[in-house]
Amino acid sequence: MTRILLVEDERDVRLIMEHVLIDGGYQVDTTDTMASGQELLGSRHYDLVIADGRLPDGTGMAVADKAQARGVKALIVTGYALSMPGELLDRYEILMKPVRPTELLEAVAQLLR
Repeated sequence: MTRILLVEDERDVRLIMEHVLIDGGYQVDTTDTMASGQELLGSRHYDLVIADGRLPDGTGMAVADKAQARGVKALIVTGYALSMPGELLDRYEILMKPVRPTELLEAVAQLLR
């Protein structure tokens, strides 16, 4: 089964995204900080990382960088894409918040192909 790491600091958003992904047939681990996301990446195998762009202790891009260094694909979900530097927008797949469930599942399926 495909395993996804979801790093999202907003509890309600995290729960909704987690349930959408589980309903989509994915195994999901969740956490709410950059540090714990990086720690989980170092201790378990993931097929995809989905990370919020802004986290209380850093950025989702830092988690995505670690994921990509391990050969794991990454998706950034943020409400701040328009204020992100262009090189970050080019480096990652990005979804704008609020994310519709169908959008999330389509982006995940496309990245995992």
